[in-house]
Amino acid sequence: MSDFQLIATSAMGIEALVAKEVRALGYDCTVENGKIEFAGDESAIARANLWLRCADRVKIKAAEFKAETFDELFEGTKAVPWEDFLPRDAEFPVTGKSVKSKLFSVPDCQGIVKKAIVERLKSRYKGTSWFEENGPLFKIEVALLKDVATITIDTSGAGLHKRGYRAAQGPAPIKETLAAALIRLTNWHPDRPFRDPFSGSGTIPIEAALIGQNIAPGFNRDFLCETWPWMSETVFEKAREEAEDLAQYDQPLDIAGSDIDPGMVEIAQQNANEAGLGGIVTFKQMQVADFTAQEAYGTIVGNPPYGERIGERAEVENMYREMGRAFAKLDTWSVYILTSDEQFERAYGKKATKKRKLYNGSIKTDLYQFWGPRLPRKTEN
Repeated sequence: MSDFQLIATSAMGIEALVAKEVRALGYDCTVENGKIEFAGDESAIARANLWLRCADRVKIKAAEFKAETFDELFEGTKAVPWEDFLPRDAEFPVTGKSVKSKLFSVPDCQGIVKKAIVERLKSRYKGTSWFEENGPLFKIEVALLKDVATITIDTSGAGLHKRGYRAAQGPAPIKETLAAALIRLTNWHPDRPFRDPFSGSGTIPIEAALIGQNIAPGFNRDFLCETWPWMSETVFEKAREEAEDLAQYDQPLDIAGSDIDPGMVEIAQQNANEAGLGGIVTFKQMQVADFTAQEAYGTIVGNPPYGERIGERAEVENMYREMGRAFAKLDTWSVYILTSDEQFERAYGKKATKKRKLYNGSIKTDLYQFWGPRLPRKTEN
């Protein structure tokens, strides 16, 4: 099969970061709310799954058409050459969603799409009246938005935030994709110190190390499309060889995380070890009030508690004040804090240089950015 129309899905607010990653892989793309579209062959599917740090999934766009009636949905779906995607024994569950569309019953839309695919396959696989669906899995989605149906096939399987290194986690872990996005939004460079004073299960420092050494985030996991009969085995072999060649394992890094909970420090270290970064990223037990740094021109990225539950508000505000006092001593450092607390700056004691709205799952948050001075240029003798 030649080029596919591909979609990298994204959390709201970080589409531009995903688009930048897609273009870095060599593909032109267009950006819409929650999705980045580009064209590519089987190699593009493999490389996008391996390399996109901030995207949620990579999907094949099988069709897009106007559908105000069930007949239009059926005929538009049936017109897709499903035999090019689905072998005779394919398992193909259909999920769906509908927003601002006349066809608002999602179960009915799923049923129509499933029936249309079956009818198409019957006409191509002559003599087959029943499909056992005991072969490779193809996860199909019909999404209706303003009466336009988009039908996609998921190539990733588990979401791209599932890097494969998280052996254990705490009660409210940040997604790896959002952690990578936070780092991408900073001024950090691998030759500078990086700290996370609320490291929890270690996701932000681990993602920083993967970025710092240019390690493909999907290198140590499998993807659903690798089970498909038309996906050549050599495609992912070559993509992983490319990732191995581009990794900069010799890049020295100064990355550390800390947490008030010693149990979380132990979990973070386990996760770093699982990621192959045990000797590169370090963690220790410490409360934010005791945070100090001898180094200069470093970067702090933190996802502290938000105080969402009743009774936590006063405790969290006090922690924000302690944070502000501790970080005020770091006059050359840049600080980036993600929180849903709209009064954060008041408690922290300083107005942010810039704020950026992001979503941590379903929680609306802001990334408060406190920019430090530029690193002076080195002068040559």
